[in-house]
Amino acid sequence: MNPVNCTSCGKSKAQLTCGICEETICKKCTQFVDEGTFSFLKWIPADLSHNAYCPTCHVQKVMPELEKYNDLMAQAKNTAVFMRAQNKEVHRIKRLEEPLEILECEDHNELILRLAFFAAQMGYNSIIDVNVVAKKVRSGSYQTTVYSGTGIPVHVDQAKLIKDKSSWSSPN
Repeated sequence: MNPVNCTSCGKSKAQLTCGICEETICKKCTQFVDEGTFSFLKWIPADLSHNAYCPTCHVQKVMPELEKYNDLMAQAKNTAVFMRAQNKEVHRIKRLEEPLEILECEDHNELILRLAFFAAQMGYNSIIDVNVVAKKVRSGSYQTTVYSGTGIPVHVDQAKLIKDKSSWSSPN
């Protein structure tokens, strides 16, 4: 069997292949992407579903998508969240979009962040009428909690927002 050369550096014993262009690359030249990197996307494109990339494909195709993803995640972390009980602050805001729904999530805070991420993807800066429901799931003697929730993405101008005096100590 002939030794395979790395397409990036030319060294022999290249054992990995790029997920996009399928060229052989050595471990030193390979750019690895963790499996859960794009986990908040509703569907992951085929080019981003691999773990190993050559330097060229990583720079040209993976890095721009990773930057977009990180920008959306930063927007999601700055999204204003109004629970259903806080309806006095947002009762005059028009609800133009359909509610976002997440059926199963293992963490309460991750569920809210996923709703905020989807709202940021759609171009909104807030989610209102957020309703989170916890459900206990048993598997033999082991018990976990699974969360599901809904929320409506909207654009809220913070300067025009009516603040309820009863929630001034904790607006979110």
